[in-house]
Amino acid sequence: MADAKVIPFDDDRSRSGGGARPARRRTGAGGGSGRGDGSAAPVSALPGAQVPDQPGLLPDGSPEAEETDGGPGEPGPDAGRSSAGGWERRIAGGFAFLRRRVTGDYDVDEFGYDRELTDQVLMSALRPLADKYFRVEVKGIENIPSDGGALIVANHSGTLPLDGLMLQVAVHDNHPAERHLRLLAADLVFHLPVVNELARKAGHTLACAEDAQRLLERGEIVGVMPEGFKGIGKPFGERYKLQRFGRGGFVSTALRAGAPIVPCSIVGAEEIYPMIGNAKTLARLLGFPYFPITPTFPWLGPLGALPLPTKWTIQFGEPIPTDGYPPEAAEDPMLMFNLTDQVREQIQHTLYKLLVQRRSVFF
Repeated sequence: MADAKVIPFDDDRSRSGGGARPARRRTGAGGGSGRGDGSAAPVSALPGAQVPDQPGLLPDGSPEAEETDGGPGEPGPDAGRSSAGGWERRIAGGFAFLRRRVTGDYDVDEFGYDRELTDQVLMSALRPLADKYFRVEVKGIENIPSDGGALIVANHSGTLPLDGLMLQVAVHDNHPAERHLRLLAADLVFHLPVVNELARKAGHTLACAEDAQRLLERGEIVGVMPEGFKGIGKPFGERYKLQRFGRGGFVSTALRAGAPIVPCSIVGAEEIYPMIGNAKTLARLLGFPYFPITPTFPWLGPLGALPLPTKWTIQFGEPIPTDGYPPEAAEDPMLMFNLTDQVREQIQHTLYKLLVQRRSVFF
């Protein structure tokens, strides 16, 4: 790779090559070359000498007119140079990234999470989908702590689990600390050949209490969607109606780790693939929990797999603290039931409120 250009901050040509050093202009009454009125004395060239070019003076010693940038909307004289330098830095960074990937000079944690790949590639690929296609609006991001572990509990919908990916982008891009969300995924995710590797690299792990507790105790933000396949595969007629939240295993995990529970409500994902039917026989043959039939799929083929460009809103509710309970509270079934019901009711209430405020599915 060619050496990068070095752009000097000042012109050193007058210091090398034997040329005369430009004279400095002094002001004030203390110097012998100053005028009595404190103004600077004019600088004249020596006989037979050539005055070197320098900023601020013309060859005859008179002040040079100061260059000004154009009006609003007009680029300055260094605009092209700055743009070129920015592209050079991006290209150099890209080559450095590729070199680290080829040589194996990068780190992954015990779960397979590759932070550099997630930041540089995966998040960059998902960000246009969140910002431009679904136009995700995020509310209540301040309810996610700046440090320490926390468990984000969200509703699940959309036929395909795009809501988890958009939630990951929302947390990272909107939180002041740019925190990373570690999602707990179902077994099926880690049985699919390509999806398995990408999920591990993106920081997702198996939805089990042991892995979730270890992540929370390490101070990570962990995301869980307790509805599972019952939520993501429900028919369109039951949209925004929360399904059963299981037996409250996520509450027990949060209690053991002493991490707060942050309820999260997602509006907009229900309409990306309106599921009007389920081919159960085909789903059993393929080993899927359901096989969706939508107004566009499978009738339009691969084009029918394109999600509808709905407008999304993701709101994080006030955290529910768990550090005030004794250690044995994680084994109390009544406490787990009450906390699970509290989280579920808060998410459902927020969903209804966001739906009332929504002007349109697409705007």
